Amino acid sequence: MATPTTSAPLPTVTPPPAPSVHVRAVITWLAIFPLVSVGMLLLAPISESWHPVLRALVLTAVVVPLAVYVVVPRLLRVYVVALRRRTR
Repeated sequence: MATPTTSAPLPTVTPPPAPSVHVRAVITWLAIFPLVSVGMLLLAPISESWHPVLRALVLTAVVVPLAVYVVVPRLLRVYVVALRRRTR
């Protein structure tokens, strides 16, 4: 036989508003540009003789997942923290 328990309601935490499309565009660019630049520099010595489409395929196969799953979420977190500090 289960005994009913009463507990105090949990406080509601409102999530921060989603960044505007312009902020997301800037954050995405801030993630992509350095990754592409460094990727091109690292890939250049071994891909000199490759067709440009193959070079682009390999570069984007590394840069896009890295940006989407690692860099952009971290930059968004930094943006949200900075926004919270600014609004205090």
